[in-house]
Amino acid sequence: MRIIELIIDEKDEQSGIDAVSVVHSPAIEENFVALNKHEVELKEVDTEKKILMGAALIPNKQIYRKNAKGEEYYIYFSPDTIRKASELFLMRSNQNNATYEHEKKLTGLSVVESWIIEDEEKDKSKLYGFDLPKGTWMISMKVNNEEVWNDVKEGKVKGFSIEGYFADKFEMSAEEDEATEVINEIKSLLGIELESYTDYPKQATENAKIAIRYAEENGWGECGTDVGKQRANQLANAEPISEETISRMASFERHRQNSQKELGDGCGRLMWLAWGG
Repeated sequence: MRIIELIIDEKDEQSGIDAVSVVHSPAIEENFVALNKHEVELKEVDTEKKILMGAALIPNKQIYRKNAKGEEYYIYFSPDTIRKASELFLMRSNQNNATYEHEKKLTGLSVVESWIIEDEEKDKSKLYGFDLPKGTWMISMKVNNEEVWNDVKEGKVKGFSIEGYFADKFEMSAEEDEATEVINEIKSLLGIELESYTDYPKQATENAKIAIRYAEENGWGECGTDVGKQRANQLANAEPISEETISRMASFERHRQNSQKELGDGCGRLMWLAWGG
């Protein structure tokens, strides 16, 4: 059975974790602990804090998967990828994004603590009964949602599960090699060193224009970075693009499934078009 390392594609602004889901059977097989009835030294008040603590990702832990074609395989994340994912999660202000079993969007849930275990014996997670390896991404989540909290108390949800986009390390390498090969072939045919060029498909320009028109009418929302929006304007205006940009556009191919979505259904189709489609 294949074992695949998933990584963050730093050239892909969609790569990373978008949300945390509360689930009954977490893929990483680690339940959280419900931190309730937390003693607070304030007028001797004993209040329910409604905070969940658990592992979001565990380094090098093999997670079973089965795709739509029935192919079985395992995925895993390196400590370095987990650290990058945890940092991007907060940098992109995703701490209030939560779902129930990866389906129902939830309100009232926020990640209020996030850290990487550096010392297995001295880490605070040890105080709550966890025995996890160095490099594990731990989070604490505040639950201001009575329905979800009741499910926690009844044992219907037991752990965290992350949502997001990651690259297959092997496929990522192949895509970059292919993009580089295309660039080198163009150079060879023209007999010159290309720094940038405008001879890209007109459809790429039209797709970028569609994305910009939609954004002008509806806003970008949480979709895209400043770099991505700048790239869309470059393509829409048929401006020269660099070799590095060509490579990034090529690596975006793995998000082709987003081209079938409706604009407004998440960020997938909008950013697919913004990068030329």
